[in-house]
Amino acid sequence: MSLTPSNMLPLGTEAPNFELWDSVSDSTKTLNKLKGTQGTLILFICNHCPFVIHINEALVSLSNNLQNKGIGVVAISSNDVENYPQDGPKQMQLHAKNANYAFPYLYDETQSVAKGYEAACTPDFFLFDADLKLVYRGQLDDSRPGNGLPVDGADLLHAVQCMIENKTNARPQKPSIGCNIKWKIS
Repeated sequence: MSLTPSNMLPLGTEAPNFELWDSVSDSTKTLNKLKGTQGTLILFICNHCPFVIHINEALVSLSNNLQNKGIGVVAISSNDVENYPQDGPKQMQLHAKNANYAFPYLYDETQSVAKGYEAACTPDFFLFDADLKLVYRGQLDDSRPGNGLPVDGADLLHAVQCMIENKTNARPQKPSIGCNIKWKIS
């Protein structure tokens, strides 16, 4: 289990567009079709990462709450499936169904989307406002596997509240920590 931090993309960055296959609906999706009226949360996850597994139940509940507030939620897996077949598209589809994902779970086969977002780890969170400008990046909260802290989504939920109320988020934005994205070897 690797401890890789987020790269912390600069705030204000416009969300890179994408067109990816969705394992939940078995169709192609674009950012413009998935964005929410109030904002959009893009998260990089995978099936097997213990950091993602640790937050998975809370992630499902949190995403339902955010979607009810007009925030689009989109998960993307960018791992190299040749070396990590448990993160392949069919396995993603099964995982999404078993975990009750009510959000798209997209497959980034070329890894170009992860590179465009400068994603580094799973999980890695990027919150964009209604104009698709980055307002938060980093961790869900301080909970990690084995540290005994509850998974409450405090950091992300605070950022969402600030965005909805059009207030400045004065709290420090901490990098997420997780498994590194499994990059393809060229």
